Amino acid sequence: MSRLLGGCRHPLLFLVLAAWLAVAGPADAAPPAALTGTVTWIYDADTCRIDPHGQVRLLGIDAPERSASDRDQAFIKLGVAAKNLRPMYGAGLAWMIRHVKGQVVTLVQDQTKRDRHGRLLAYVHLADGRLLNRVLLEEGLVIVYRRFPFTHENDFLTAEATARQRGKGLWAH
Repeated sequence: MSRLLGGCRHPLLFLVLAAWLAVAGPADAAPPAALTGTVTWIYDADTCRIDPHGQVRLLGIDAPERSASDRDQAFIKLGVAAKNLRPMYGAGLAWMIRHVKGQVVTLVQDQTKRDRHGRLLAYVHLADGRLLNRVLLEEGLVIVYRRFPFTHENDFLTAEATARQRGKGLWAH
C-alpha cells in the first residue's frame, strides 16, 4: 500500500488529507463571476428580461400577480389585504419600468441558478450599487419568498418588516 501512496509513512493521514482537498477545492477558488446586462423588458416587480441573459427572476422576493392566483394566499397569510394585490401588481410594474428599464445591471447568483420555469435566478445590483431585490422590499412592492432558503434571507426579512411597520405599499391599510 505504501507504493500506492507514493511511499507515504502515514497512509491514513494521506487519505484524510486527499479526501479533504477533494471536498474543499483549491484554496484560491474565486467566487462565481457576476454577469452584467441591460434590462430590456419588465414582466412584473420580480421578473424582467436582462439581455443577453434572458428572463431573470429576482431571487428571494415575490410580487403580486396580474390576476388572482394561488400565490395570493401567501400574501394574505402575511397580512396583506386582498384588495391591495392587483393595484400593487400595477404599482410594482410601473416602479420597475420607471426606475430599472434600460439600466445596465449586475447579476449575482446564489446556490440555485434557475427556477423550474428555466428563468435565471439572481440578485440584481443597480448601477448605483443598491440591491434591487432589497429596494423592492423596502418600497413595500414585494414580499420575501419563503419557500426556499437563500443567502440574503435574514436581511430581506428585516427589510420587509420595516416596510410593514411603515405601512408602505402592500402594507398600507
